[in-house]
Amino acid sequence: MPQAQPFFLRGPARAQPRDRARLRAPPAARARPAPPTLKETSSHFALFPEKALVVTSMTLFILAQAPEPYIVVTGFEATATFFFIVLYIFRLDQLISCLFWPLLDIINSVVTAVFMIVVSVLALIPETTTYTVLGGVFGLVASVFSIADGALIYRKLLFNPSGPYQKTDAHDKL
Repeated sequence: MPQAQPFFLRGPARAQPRDRARLRAPPAARARPAPPTLKETSSHFALFPEKALVVTSMTLFILAQAPEPYIVVTGFEATATFFFIVLYIFRLDQLISCLFWPLLDIINSVVTAVFMIVVSVLALIPETTTYTVLGGVFGLVASVFSIADGALIYRKLLFNPSGPYQKTDAHDKL
């Protein structure tokens, strides 16, 4: 009885019909689809004022030597925002596909809004220094932008539930 040859000695495998059609196509059509651009992957860069306002609020609280919770909360929000910016710039959201990143964006926007409203109201009540009041005002404006950011991401998810780009047959072939 003849022994079957190992797979690496048999030669090239026979192409499937769908692969044959792709191989017959011109080289431009054989190329892999371009990855989505940064603009397509995230709408999180739409509201840069929110990020700038949180950092400004934190800076004003530091200059005013405000109570530590004000500085810590605004610093946490600035760090979380920086995390999402780095995540989208390096496209780590596509590498870590087990998480639904737009939902995490919405949760981050809601948490940012709640924390900034609480800290800003607490900073505005005693009116201790001008910098503390300005930090509270910037924090309230940042919370409004954060609510708008979460609403825009939620709206984008409702109108495009499948993600930033539509899945095509080319994705199945890869």
